[in-house]
Amino acid sequence: SDWKDRRLWVTVLPIMAITFPAAVQAVLWWRYRIAFGATLCVLGLIFGEWVNRYFNFWGWTYFPINFVFPSQLIPGAIVLDVILLVSNSMQLTAVVGGLGFGLLFYPGNWPMIAPLHLPVEYNGMMMTLADLSGYHYVRTGMPEYIRMVEKGTLRTF
Repeated sequence: SDWKDRRLWVTVLPIMAITFPAAVQAVLWWRYRIAFGATLCVLGLIFGEWVNRYFNFWGWTYFPINFVFPSQLIPGAIVLDVILLVSNSMQLTAVVGGLGFGLLFYPGNWPMIAPLHLPVEYNGMMMTLADLSGYHYVRTGMPEYIRMVEKGTLRTF
């Protein structure tokens, strides 16, 4: 929750995350005229991510699960499928649906991130719950990584 970078997470991840849903949607639409390929693919990706987060991060390293939850891609995938279903055009879906997928990424994750941005007072300092959890759960890191994180507007360290 405190490591989700305010610059790279909202710009790079939607661009990279649309590749698999768009490919599955294109194949299912072109061969079978099934219009829920992106949503089906995203549900599979999120299930795999939760399995990965639970067994690898929590099961092996005991990393707090609220630090490593996967990003929510379902609203964007639904918009991608609805635009293809309504327009019946893969080109319009690529332009408008891809734009909708990217623009809905950040607001789609607000319900998971919003409770962690509540202000709390701790030892006379005001901080968010995400900052407080990052303060209590000390993680190791190379000095160059810490400088890179500070450059990326993360102030937990």
